[in-house]
Amino acid sequence: MQVILVNDVEKLGRAGDIVKVAPGYARNYLLPKRIALEANVKNQRWLEQQKARILKRALELRTDAEAVATRLSSAVVVIAKQAGEEDKLYGSVTSLEIAEKLAAQGIEVDKRKLVLHEPIRRLGDHEVTVKLHSDVEAQLKVQVVRTGEETTEA
Repeated sequence: MQVILVNDVEKLGRAGDIVKVAPGYARNYLLPKRIALEANVKNQRWLEQQKARILKRALELRTDAEAVATRLSSAVVVIAKQAGEEDKLYGSVTSLEIAEKLAAQGIEVDKRKLVLHEPIRRLGDHEVTVKLHSDVEAQLKVQVVRTGEETTEA
C-alpha cells in the first residue's frame, strides 16, 4: 500500500514522501495517528499544494534542533548517585534522570531523544548522544559523581 507521509518517520521517510508500506502498518498505525495519508489522486493534489509549507516547517524544525544542539554541546549534566566499591553504581543512570537535569538547566529535551548505547553504571564522565532531528545529533557530557561529593566542573 502506498501512503503519503505527513510527518518524518524514522527509517521510513520524510514528510511529503510517497512510500510503500504493509497494509496493516498503514491501516493500524500510520493512518489513525494521522502520520500518513492514503496515496490517492485527491491526496496527491493536496500534497502538491502543501509542499512549500511542509518544506518550510521542516527547515524550521531543523533550525530549532541545531540551536538546541549548540546549547547541548556546551552543557554538562551532573548526577549524584550512590556507588559501591570500584565505583559501581547501585542501579544505573536513566534517560529520564538526564532529561530532568537538562530541564533544570533550561534545556527541554524529550527523554526518547537521548540515546544510551549502554546503561551508565559507573562513576565518571560519559558521552550521551542526543538525536534531535533526523539530520542533527549532539553529544552531551554526563558526569556521574558519588552522592555527597562536590565537583570541580559544572
